[in-house]
Amino acid sequence: MEQLVTSPDNPAPARSRTPHQLLPSAEQQTAGAPRPRRRMRRTLAVTALFAAGALALSACGGDASAGGNDDGKNGQAGADAAAKKDASDAKITVSSKDGATNASINDTGVKVTGGKLTDVKLTEADSGKDVAGAISPDGSSWKPGVQLERGTKYKIVANAKDAKGRSATENTTFTTVSSADSFIGSYTPDDGKTVGVGMPVSFNFDKAISNKKDVQSHIKVSSSSSQEVVGHWFGAQRLDFRPEDYWKAGSKITMKIDLDGVKGGQGITGVQSKTVSFTIGRSQVSTVDMNTQTMTVKRDGKTYKSIPISGGSSEHPTYNGQMVISEKFAQTRMDGSTVGFGGEYDIKDVPHAMRLSSSGTFIHGNYWGPSSVFGNSGTSHGCVGLRDNKGGGGDTPGKWFFNESLVGDVVIVKNSHDKTVQPDNGLNGWNLSWSDWKAGSAV
Repeated sequence: MEQLVTSPDNPAPARSRTPHQLLPSAEQQTAGAPRPRRRMRRTLAVTALFAAGALALSACGGDASAGGNDDGKNGQAGADAAAKKDASDAKITVSSKDGATNASINDTGVKVTGGKLTDVKLTEADSGKDVAGAISPDGSSWKPGVQLERGTKYKIVANAKDAKGRSATENTTFTTVSSADSFIGSYTPDDGKTVGVGMPVSFNFDKAISNKKDVQSHIKVSSSSSQEVVGHWFGAQRLDFRPEDYWKAGSKITMKIDLDGVKGGQGITGVQSKTVSFTIGRSQVSTVDMNTQTMTVKRDGKTYKSIPISGGSSEHPTYNGQMVISEKFAQTRMDGSTVGFGGEYDIKDVPHAMRLSSSGTFIHGNYWGPSSVFGNSGTSHGCVGLRDNKGGGGDTPGKWFFNESLVGDVVIVKNSHDKTVQPDNGLNGWNLSWSDWKAGSAV
């Protein structure tokens, strides 16, 4: 007999189950020999059936009744259908698409239908820093608690459950629009402020705007007094809004900024979307007469107080025109070298200073001049000076006017030997006629 050699590549065969092993021995056979022969056939049939069953069970998810060319496809389809039937009804939507590179910094959020959000996590992808946010009371949405940064990569993981408690998850990674590809406008006044009747709405954009019409049309300024409000462009980066006459005292002004996604020019897109409102206080308009060196303060149309002043000298006269208080400083430094006067003066503690122009015109307290100049002669380099004390203490005209004034109050200078202040030098667009103002609108 040939010797059988086994190896890892030629394993030993299973013990052969030949027919002679299944039959009884000659000593066991009786006269009913055919009966064992039928038992043998039955045994063989059972063995064959078992083998077929083993083959059927070895197919992954297959159907035993399927044809030989199925390759398990019908079984997988059945499994997919069962998974779909058991899937959560909660459908999560993230406002920014996965992989986006110019996502908004304002409207990022998560919404769900067919269920409720259970938790949402927003992080800066690079640093891992969490960004706070909140799910709405009804569980249908989530928003971040702060405005996102420009040019930053973020990751959102949102989870929800449907009414049957089945979970759903959405993962999204996106990058917000970069500073280079976007523009933003800084504006005044701020939300919630109370300002004077002369306060315009003023936007200064960080990039030149060539698509002025679309940008202006997406900023709406309205007044509760129903005054018509029109925008005016000063160059390519500044846009101011004002009515024909000063705002009505006590009115509420609302500006809706809807610049998110608005094209400002080639390659730059707006990123702002918010509503800002402020209130107009009482009406205060003060008129400085350089002939008399006196300022008359009118409150709600009535004379409130008359104050002696010392305006600009004959060499350095004060601008004429309507000027708006844009900033207030309890104390500030005034250095002549910053406004073209070299080293002629440098006073480090000027009290009660209020800015009237970007070029350096102030109405402020003056403690260094003799009392005799107030109401009699102009001695300044173009500012309007009021008698005051060093340190700003005591009961002085400078302190009184500072305390009684709001940002946005109007100071009119007349009878000076200088020209009228330029309308874009500070918040001084009131020096344009209404027709000229409207001519600078892009819409």
